[in-house]
Amino acid sequence: MTTRTVLITGGNRGIGFAMAEQFVAAGHRVAVTARTGKGPEGTLTVQADVTDGASLDHAFAEVEEKLGPVEVVVANAGITRDTLVLRMTDEDFDAVVDTNLGGSFRVVKRATKGMIKARFGRIILISSVVGLYGSAGQVNYSASKSALVGMARSLTRELGSRNITANVIAPGFIETDMTASLPEDQQAEYKRNIPAGRFASAEEVAKVCVWLASDDASYISGAVVPVDGGLGMGH
Repeated sequence: MTTRTVLITGGNRGIGFAMAEQFVAAGHRVAVTARTGKGPEGTLTVQADVTDGASLDHAFAEVEEKLGPVEVVVANAGITRDTLVLRMTDEDFDAVVDTNLGGSFRVVKRATKGMIKARFGRIILISSVVGLYGSAGQVNYSASKSALVGMARSLTRELGSRNITANVIAPGFIETDMTASLPEDQQAEYKRNIPAGRFASAEEVAKVCVWLASDDASYISGAVVPVDGGLGMGH
């Protein structure tokens, strides 16, 4: 595998943290953005908020200075503000869309400048099974995550001739502190709907991400890769 400079947004916890660990283990130069906290050992943590374009410019400049031009970008940072649509405020909707969708756009736009010049790039957008599966109480989140599919496919048509790929990973239920805190009967109900009968580990999602960034995946672009145990059936 060719060693690359990788930037992961929201790499200070959860799936982003696991992705950073896996990229480091594969021998890559890895930076993560975080508003608070830091990424795993062996990574460079840069302070940035994906809703603030200026902070992303500063973060990219620091990464480029210390690790080199960003060749792989993983737009992972995201938030939720779950509630039923009749109770959802405009601010609830706008905040989630601006972070999850707008943040991905800002990160990708900044990353593609160097990728076009280098005629190489890997863009990986972290969506969710609910982006196309749907979920009651998550109109904002589902809308923001489904839009990433259109973004990746449009990027593929714009940038594919420059050896830049853009793909989407759609994780399902993941073993996190949040899922662990759910009542046992609720966890069991969720698992009954998953053909695999279990939640995924963050590492299982992370390994797919590392593979999509690898030389082996150079001819895959505009794809949605589900890591959900069969829950969404690939949509």
